[in-house]
Amino acid sequence: MQKKLSLKGYIVISVGLFGHSGDNEVWQDGIKEMLDKQHLAKIDLSDEIFVINPGGYIGQSTSKEIKYAKEKGKKIHYLENPTE
Repeated sequence: MQKKLSLKGYIVISVGLFGHSGDNEVWQDGIKEMLDKQHLAKIDLSDEIFVINPGGYIGQSTSKEIKYAKEKGKKIHYLENPTE
């Protein structure tokens, strides 16, 4: 999705690690909390967010980030309709 959006002319600010896809560093002491703060800072820098939610699933961390983005008045787009 990052490639697709970049080719459409968007500037993409993505997550740095994917804990559920093998980036085990996420689960080291204090790392997830640090990354969560980074994600909120990235939302602050963004005009809008694009939620990659295969099957419509949105996890707890992503739900918090969506809520934060809404509070900041950011546009929100989803890969698929959310099931939340």
